[in-house]
Amino acid sequence: MLQQPQDISQAPPENNTMLPPVSVIEDPTGITLYADLPGVAKEKLNLQIEGETLTIEGEIALDMPQEMEPTHAEIGMSHYRRGFTLSRELDLEHVEARLENGVLKLRIPKASHAQPRKIDIRVS
Repeated sequence: MLQQPQDISQAPPENNTMLPPVSVIEDPTGITLYADLPGVAKEKLNLQIEGETLTIEGEIALDMPQEMEPTHAEIGMSHYRRGFTLSRELDLEHVEARLENGVLKLRIPKASHAQPRKIDIRVS
């Protein structure tokens, strides 16, 4: 249902880009994707679907007072980027996204033709 394309997610290190950790959970009605994006504000998050490719991009906003300079920084890169190839079974018109506490939750339902359905049995 979801594949990671090499060209987007394997950005060269000189681009100052990090790959956010992502968990993908599939159920009978669709997929839910969780991406860890600590430090990314909603205004600095970009989600895009172009064709069958989902791209997640975010910029970390580390506000530091002007008179202060960090002596140690765990995060040396300021940009997240990750891409996925989406299945044609997914309904890309009804994607829902929520960013809460640095975790992006993206829900992509399956198209109606791809969802399981019960078939009624007639007795004659």
